Formats: sequence, structure tokens, C-alpha cells
Amino acid sequence: MAARLARKVSKRFDEEIKFFKNWIDQPKAVGAVLPTSVSTARKMVSLINEDSGNPVLELGPGTGVITKAILDKGIPPEELYSVEFSECFLPDLQSSFPGVNFLHGDAFNLNSVLPDLEGRKFDAIISGIPLLNFPLDSRIRLLDDLLDRLNPGRPVVQFSYGPKSPIPPNWSTYTVEPLDWMVRNVPPARLWVYRRVSMV
Repeated sequence: MAARLARKVSKRFDEEIKFFKNWIDQPKAVGAVLPTSVSTARKMVSLINEDSGNPVLELGPGTGVITKAILDKGIPPEELYSVEFSECFLPDLQSSFPGVNFLHGDAFNLNSVLPDLEGRKFDAIISGIPLLNFPLDSRIRLLDDLLDRLNPGRPVVQFSYGPKSPIPPNWSTYTVEPLDWMVRNVPPARLWVYRRVSMV
């Protein structure tokens, strides 16, 4: 029991060191000095409908905290597509979560990253991208692209370290609503949900 706990603590410490080093090297690509907390990850995936039969898209898996929460929600590994910009995270992710479709690339250019899904839409998109590190027009274009990849009414879930939504509402095309305020995350994070407005 003690040995298993020591291995778990050691693994978590190694993940945090790797995350911190990557933040030093690529502060624009990694938005925090520590990985997302387990409670934050669980809250982010709570809106996934695991019975929809549709895949899930994850952006910025990092050390895999949110990836694990998605799989724990009941999504089969082969139905999870996860796009990571920082190549150094990929070997550990692929080793820890066999079967998940980990893709190296830029979430702001998904057409060059995602495989052909033959017209299938995602049930939900869970994003850990540090949006506040990017220009507002880039954030808006990204959200429009993401919403086009979802079935009607399905969510883009995003966390942010700012007090306001990192993408302002545009009530004619999409809605923005707060999901939760995760005070135990380091640093504290706000969760936001975006949905396409029905044009019917």
C-alpha cells in the first residue's frame, strides 16, 4: 500500500515537473505552471453524453488529467481524438492511454490535424487551450470552427484563468454560459460552455 502510494505521488510529481518545464519553454502554448486538477477535469467532462455514439474532441491534453476523466466518463479510447501542440507530452500520453487518437498539431488549424471522420460530428469538445494567450480574433475563429464540428446544441467546454469568458458572447450565432468556478484548481479556474444558436 505504501509503495503504491509512493509510486502515485512520484508519478504526479514527475508530471508536474514536466508541465512546469514545458511552461518555461513554451509559455504561450502552456497556460499554467501545474496540470489541471482532477476535480476540474471531472467537471469539464460532466456535459459529455457518453451514450450519443459520437466521438469526443479534446484540445490540449497536457499530462492527461482531462483525458483520463473523459475515458472514465465512458468514452471508448478509439472514440477520443486529442490534439496536443507540445510534442514532448505525446510519448507519455500514448503510453498511459493506449487506443486514444493522440494527434500532434495546432488546434487553430484543425483541418490539417484531424483525420477524415466521414461527416461524423463530435458530441462535445473539451478544451484546455490557454485562450487568453492568443489574440481575440484568433479565439473567435477557433470557436466558430469548433462549433461547426459539433452536433446542434452540443457544448464546447473551456477553462480559463480570467474572470470573464475568454471569448465574448455573440448572441446571434452562439451562447456563452458559466459552468463552474473551480477554486481548488491551481491557479483557480473558471469553466465556460459555448453552444451554437439554432438558426431554425
